[in-house]
Amino acid sequence: MRQRNKPRAHGQAEQRGNTEDQRDIELHLLPLVMAMMDERDYGDVLIGGIEKVEIRIVDYDPTWASQFQEHATRIRAALGDIMLRIEHIGSTSVPGLPSKPIIDIILVVTNCADEDAYLRLLEAAGYQLRVRETDHRMLRTLNRDVHIHVYSLGSSEIERLLAFRDRLRQDASERELYAQTKRELAARDWRDMNAYADAKTQVIDGIIARSRAAKA
Repeated sequence: MRQRNKPRAHGQAEQRGNTEDQRDIELHLLPLVMAMMDERDYGDVLIGGIEKVEIRIVDYDPTWASQFQEHATRIRAALGDIMLRIEHIGSTSVPGLPSKPIIDIILVVTNCADEDAYLRLLEAAGYQLRVRETDHRMLRTLNRDVHIHVYSLGSSEIERLLAFRDRLRQDASERELYAQTKRELAARDWRDMNAYADAKTQVIDGIIARSRAAKA
């Protein structure tokens, strides 16, 4: 029995080493990714154009969960059956993780491109359209402290974002990697918050890939 277990333990150690190497690669590539994102033109998707912002990372706030619930209740009241699903995502949904003080929310509707079905109702509830992409809309509060990401039912991005959230909730080393990534990126001067968000993509994709591999 012991002899059969030894190769498995070795394999687990090797896998951990490979995972750590991959995380190091993701961090080393950050300067290149940052430069690429800073050059991107967001004029085709941003409502209102580029906005110069200061990225501020703060310690985890336990009230973020209740803030999400308050907005989920408001959105549900505004949309009724149009809202098919709502989830708290992003760093504010992960206990203990530093974050920008912005609540990120997934809102699932039948078809996000059918703005007539939901946009006017959300605007009446106090949210403004900021991003319009083919398969994604983002609305925010006037105070810019809540972002609602609207996706169509069946969008692969829903599973991707939830896998990322759940992996961060479950794995302390992934939380530390992501926290370190955000601190390094926040120290940079950004033209727009969307460029900052996109610069995290490579690290996020790595975390999601490891989440999927762990479930395979």
